[in-house]
Amino acid sequence: MAVEPHSQSASEDITPVELALAARNHGFPLESLRDDITPLGLHYLLIHFDIPVVDAEMWRLSIGGEVEKPLSLSLEDLQRKPRVSLACTLECAGNGRARLTPRPLSQPWLDEAIGNAEWTGTPLAPLLEEAGVEDSAVEVLFTGLDRGIQGEIEHAYERSLPVAEAKRFEMLLAYEVNGQPSRRSTAIRSV
Repeated sequence: MAVEPHSQSASEDITPVELALAARNHGFPLESLRDDITPLGLHYLLIHFDIPVVDAEMWRLSIGGEVEKPLSLSLEDLQRKPRVSLACTLECAGNGRARLTPRPLSQPWLDEAIGNAEWTGTPLAPLLEEAGVEDSAVEVLFTGLDRGIQGEIEHAYERSLPVAEAKRFEMLLAYEVNGQPSRRSTAIRSV
């Protein structure tokens, strides 16, 4: 009896783009399940675009769009606001995409894009209240400083939440993760 090696179809081949992504990103090792809080170096990492250089002294959070009073806050302004810490499990929306056929061109996650961190920051709802989100606003759009080319189109890294969801008590503008300064930056716009 002869055993033939499994030959992959074209849809199963790992592409050069996926290899490049895998070199920049990493998943959560199962051994980390023993920790209540995932150490930062073991939390999954997904980098969509080049990592922007952010000067904490110059950085501003802007809240604009469908608001009565646009706000511009420094990191120090945010750190003077009420401080809250919450443990939160994050899972990448693309977890499991390596099993899709056809497979989308992105980080080929199986189940490892997950981690549990303690996030510290100030609640978002009071800032949205201070800005006076208009009744006409449908969602809150979060825009990072990350920019990049994907499919020959320049993209900003953005995600949104419905206004009601953004006002939930556990929604934080986090500036620390596991007691360390966060390296992310965001602008907020009600649309």
